[in-house]
Amino acid sequence: MNQVQSNRKLKVVICDDHPIVRAGFRQFLAGHPDMESVREAGNGREALDLVRTDACDVLLLDISMPGQNGIDVLRAIRLRRPELPVLMLSSFPEQHYALQMLKLGASGYLPKDCEPSELLRAIRSVSQGRRFVTEAVGDLLANGLGNNGDEPPHQQLSDRELQVFLRLAKGESVTAIANVLNLSFKTISTYRSRVLEKLNLRSNSDVTYYALKNGLIE
Repeated sequence: MNQVQSNRKLKVVICDDHPIVRAGFRQFLAGHPDMESVREAGNGREALDLVRTDACDVLLLDISMPGQNGIDVLRAIRLRRPELPVLMLSSFPEQHYALQMLKLGASGYLPKDCEPSELLRAIRSVSQGRRFVTEAVGDLLANGLGNNGDEPPHQQLSDRELQVFLRLAKGESVTAIANVLNLSFKTISTYRSRVLEKLNLRSNSDVTYYALKNGLIE
């Protein structure tokens, strides 16, 4: 548990590829005496470098970023620093990604249009080793979404399949995905085949259409 002493500020690292978004979070955190933004990252690789070398209490991590996206970063952090609370932020509603991010080890999931007070509660909660669940996510969990046959097909993807799925949906080739994820062409081809099978799709174009239709990419 990452219990933070009450006599010091919570050290928050912000990872988002938009400078204006990072500036907004930085200014917001500066207005609260119990927390501060200690470092910022504009992409996934910078985020991994920061959490590897710097002491921080909470990582605010955007899902949609070029290169290593938030899902890639979350997966890597859970292997390297499993105790670090990671609060996922996204422009997508909770029902699109929240349950999968929690399954991957995120400490919480917030849409970027959430109320400021909710973000504060989330940061303080996860810094104490607890998971933060919004009312919307709580409703999803209460209704059993993700544990029955009514879940959308993409909810059945494993974490690695989800990584490959989102990259295919954005038009990346198998070779490019293999290079980014440091896996072989054959391995990524296998994941691609599993994705197509689970989603009952035939081509990369079908993957892109499915992702757009279900609001999984912009």
